Amino acid sequence: MQSSSRRAFLTGRRAAQNPWEAFCRRMRRAVSGSFFDFGLEDGLGSARLTPKEMADVHRARALCVEYGVLLALDGVPHATRSFHQPVLWVDPGRDMAGCKRLSEGGSRWFVQPGCMLGELEANGLKQFSGLPYHLTVAAWLADRCSGDWDSGATAESGLEHASVLFGDGGAVSLGPFGASDRTPLDSLSLQRLVSSLFEMAGQPEAQACRREKRWPARYRLDALLPAPEHTVNLSHLLLGHGGDLGWVQWVVLDERPAAEGSGGARDLPFAAGRHDNDSETWLLAADLDARVKALFDPSGVFPHPGQDL
Repeated sequence: MQSSSRRAFLTGRRAAQNPWEAFCRRMRRAVSGSFFDFGLEDGLGSARLTPKEMADVHRARALCVEYGVLLALDGVPHATRSFHQPVLWVDPGRDMAGCKRLSEGGSRWFVQPGCMLGELEANGLKQFSGLPYHLTVAAWLADRCSGDWDSGATAESGLEHASVLFGDGGAVSLGPFGASDRTPLDSLSLQRLVSSLFEMAGQPEAQACRREKRWPARYRLDALLPAPEHTVNLSHLLLGHGGDLGWVQWVVLDERPAAEGSGGARDLPFAAGRHDNDSETWLLAADLDARVKALFDPSGVFPHPGQDL
């Protein structure tokens, strides 16, 4: 009988897999969608997943956490491409591109992240006129420049509800929040998150940013500080989030006439350089961004920032 060492000598030892190769091997086994490994560059791996079903994203998130891989939304305009750790780009794809009216004759639509803006406009959601036809709903929602609404005016987006997968694996539905609507806070972790966000919104830093005509920070904490004619909607926290705060599973959008408010490019689009980097407002906004990111994604599963501005 041959010893194991003798067999290894004759047949050759199988080279040990490095962590990136192990991650890719397990991804291929775990998902039903399309997975492509771009390989290693400067020692860091990158790959793309086009999920066939939402479960693919959940499995990918778990493996990203296990192997220290960033989970980044693909297709965001001006997406950051320089990271200091391996990255999995996730493209929502056409298998998750549903779009249907919630009730006959109603104005609200259930929309999956891979649906394109041109499809929404064709179905009567005029707030998307003038925006790139090929942009996915996920990329539009993440893009800070596509909807640079005035401070407190995030309701012009038409976004009513959003289901989001957090870095810890929990999935929640965010929507209107008020005395008569507490259903979004059906989990203890979400209660804590929202309580911390409201506390932050009441502090001088957020109040100073709210006084600016254009919200100066990346993350729309002004969703909790709406104009008097609007109400608080927790889903608006995801507007312009760059893919940094979570993975959006679906949204509910309300039709908005083009004259009422458009998601298109503004006459003075948001840019980090709108305020000098040494200005007090810019510093306050940067501090708010860091704190919001820490609340949503304390383990750093998603990029920061995911979009260059």
